[in-house]
Amino acid sequence: MAEMDEIRKDAETYAAIDIGSNAVRLLIKQLESDIKPVFSKALLLRVPLRLGFDVFADGRISPKKEKDMVRLMKCYRHLMKIYGVDDYRACATSAMRDAENGQSIIRTVQEKTGIRIEIIDGQEEARMIYSNHIETMRGRKGNFMFVDVGGGSTEINLLADGGLICSRSYNIGTVRSLNGAVAESEWQRLRRDMEDLAKSYPGIQIIGSGGNINKYYRLVPRRDNRHSRMGVDALREIFDRLSALTVEQRMEEYGLKPDRADVIIPAGQIFLTIADITGATWIYVPVIGLADGIIDWLYTRHHPVDGR
Repeated sequence: MAEMDEIRKDAETYAAIDIGSNAVRLLIKQLESDIKPVFSKALLLRVPLRLGFDVFADGRISPKKEKDMVRLMKCYRHLMKIYGVDDYRACATSAMRDAENGQSIIRTVQEKTGIRIEIIDGQEEARMIYSNHIETMRGRKGNFMFVDVGGGSTEINLLADGGLICSRSYNIGTVRSLNGAVAESEWQRLRRDMEDLAKSYPGIQIIGSGGNINKYYRLVPRRDNRHSRMGVDALREIFDRLSALTVEQRMEEYGLKPDRADVIIPAGQIFLTIADITGATWIYVPVIGLADGIIDWLYTRHHPVDGR
């Protein structure tokens, strides 16, 4: 997936590189107004390297995918130059955290491309995912759970009346699930935590993040476009339809790409599990993700006096 707008040289410009277990994304945003602030998207590029399929099966990233990573980072470096990026941050998540050769690959990438990659832990990943939208939640009454389902892990942030209660990370992800690499103890930890949070904060509604929940939102026949949300029952209905099909049938009947047609099922299972335990009836689906949080982090670093 690639989306491009006209290149502007006069705008303050930031780039985020999100190295996930399924795909590697480059997001470039330009500052339109520093009053709020307001950003416009200049470029969004997604390449399905699928690092997690190596890591969760063999414990390390293969030489071929290491070469592909170097090639991709060279491309991203040139694109950032073309767009006049003022600052960037490249963050790797679950697959690189678990890879035996993760640190070695990071050194190789920096030597050959100049791109500095940070491996961030699950807690930081969770905080950055919601930070881009925290301002819109301030003062909002009710209990909301941000849920980001990635290829290697699931991050949650619970907010009560606009205030952050907790951020947690679980080694439960779509690619990890397809590889049979999710420990039952991790599922038990998630279920136990969700039960405890549901008792303390009743009436939780979910705010979903990640490519899979966005795809589900576009596929469901019944959704509330005004509030960018879908009912959990609507999600369960389309999930059941997709689950009954093969990967090839999902691609043919629903127009899914190969790297979406397989991971969309475990993603649905994770969202529905959390919804069932917390009693959520709605899943809000704004376009949020780690890359947006990285852009917000970069802006804050350059504008510390804003008090953000």
